[in-house]
Amino acid sequence: MLGRRGTTRDPARANRRRLLRARERLTTGQFHRMWEEIQQQEATGELLAAWIAKEELRYLLSLARQHAPRSEISNRLFAFYDWCARADVPEVTTLARTIEAWWPQILAFIDTGITNARTESTNRMVKDAARIAFGFRNLENQRRRVRLHCKRTITSQPLRG
Repeated sequence: MLGRRGTTRDPARANRRRLLRARERLTTGQFHRMWEEIQQQEATGELLAAWIAKEELRYLLSLARQHAPRSEISNRLFAFYDWCARADVPEVTTLARTIEAWWPQILAFIDTGITNARTESTNRMVKDAARIAFGFRNLENQRRRVRLHCKRTITSQPLRG
């Protein structure tokens, strides 16, 4: 983005670990240090705006664990969109558009707590195994390689008879 590799003088690079960590996992001192350093070194405020948008989104998604009522979900969604609109940062606006496009699926996750993560994981393993097995002359051997790679180990239990 900046046309160079990040250095320790770069506020995003220097505070990377703190920026990626959840707000509740930062001590008060770590939070204030991160906030002040970024404000001093990055005058536009875009980095902090993106961090706040991330935290708003995290809070919205955490409602799935709390089984929150629809009214609270709507309020948190409005707060997220409101922040993204007021921040006027292109990356934050893109994040808001992505959330808007995927909102039916995200809402289903918040309501049910069910995701398709396992299916996506298996799909990724199949694709990775197929890339590795590419070049087998026998298609059946390639299929066997994919099946072997994706097979889940099942702990064997003694039969009860």
